[in-house]
Amino acid sequence: MEFTLIDRIRERTAQGRDDVRLGIGDDAALLAVPAGQELAVAIDTLVEGVHFPIGTAAVDIGWKSLAVNLSDLAAMGATPAWALLALTLPSADASLVDGLANGFAQLAQTYRLALVGGDTTRGPFTLSVAVHGFVPPGKALKR
Repeated sequence: MEFTLIDRIRERTAQGRDDVRLGIGDDAALLAVPAGQELAVAIDTLVEGVHFPIGTAAVDIGWKSLAVNLSDLAAMGATPAWALLALTLPSADASLVDGLANGFAQLAQTYRLALVGGDTTRGPFTLSVAVHGFVPPGKALKR
């Protein structure tokens, strides 16, 4: 069932980038950081009932899961490139996964952000998204 869910996510979030050498479907992604750039990385976790109300539309949750991370990259002055998604669900729910992936993809396409991997597991409804972006050396905006 896990591979079926991964396929559903991959179908909805596909985003071609030359710097993605190997994306979703293997044990790890292979990514090429452009010469002359530093890698900025951020991660956030959203838990049902804590970060979004029970019953929130899946498309909205998918969009928000990426938006909270993109704001962290923007705060650093970084340009988004890649993301990882860890998805925990009480049970395999194709329509929920489709909605999450569609919402995520809507925002990802705006920034040419590629979903390059992640994980799925069973448990309380939780999403963790890690984003990766580029910033010229010494140009990151710090607190």
